[in-house]
Amino acid sequence: MTLKIKYNMLRRIIYLLLLIGAPLLAFCDNGAATLFKKGNGQYAKAQYKQAITFYEKLIDGGYQSSAVFFNLGNAFYKTGDNTSAILYYEKAHKLSPGDEDIRFNNQLVNSKITDKLDEVPEFFITKWWHGFILGFSLNALAVLSVLFLLTGSLVFILYRFTNSVVVKKVSFYSAILLLFFGLVTIFVAGRQADYFDTHHQAIVFSSSVTIKSEPGGKASKDLFVLHDGTKVDILEHNNDWVKIKLPNGNEGWIGATDIREI
Repeated sequence: MTLKIKYNMLRRIIYLLLLIGAPLLAFCDNGAATLFKKGNGQYAKAQYKQAITFYEKLIDGGYQSSAVFFNLGNAFYKTGDNTSAILYYEKAHKLSPGDEDIRFNNQLVNSKITDKLDEVPEFFITKWWHGFILGFSLNALAVLSVLFLLTGSLVFILYRFTNSVVVKKVSFYSAILLLFFGLVTIFVAGRQADYFDTHHQAIVFSSSVTIKSEPGGKASKDLFVLHDGTKVDILEHNNDWVKIKLPNGNEGWIGATDIREI
């Protein structure tokens, strides 16, 4: 599986454009880039467990990067841990929902798990809307919004100070269009963030677990059995139990220790 070589490039561009705290951020990024490079080096040598160690150090340090999550998923896949691979592919997908490499690898690993569940079909407009807002990463949308707004502002300044009638007309309408696109990208980024905030999901990590009708207790009935690697939606928490929903619409309760949230 192909590694992501570029670490946090879009975030670096944002920091460059904003010009805030550049020296400190550069120092932090250099340290992260070193760990990332070491992880990639170990992966290239087929030392997958060592690569996992370096990638996990980045994550433990608070870094949120689709490239790190993706490469960590690849490393777990190479060690035969498909469940952990799915977890980190899903984490990478949340940060870069439009990335085809992430989607392909995730589908590949999911084809190897036990549970094959059919999804309840979405209304075509809802499906189109979700595809639209998830077509770009949140970082990419942030970069685009900054570029559109910054360029639009510069063009508007040109409109204010030029004496040419033709340039005034072109710059005025160009500025309006650029500022409009900037606002659209901000809106789409907000919708994407809301989508992931309202879609709490998890991966089953127990090899086999029975889903209950209630959160524990003798009155709770066995509903069905799930296996490791299955993705579920989280609906509710109740002490050590979590109410989940499957892609096919079935619901039930599972122990909190049997899943790991994405």
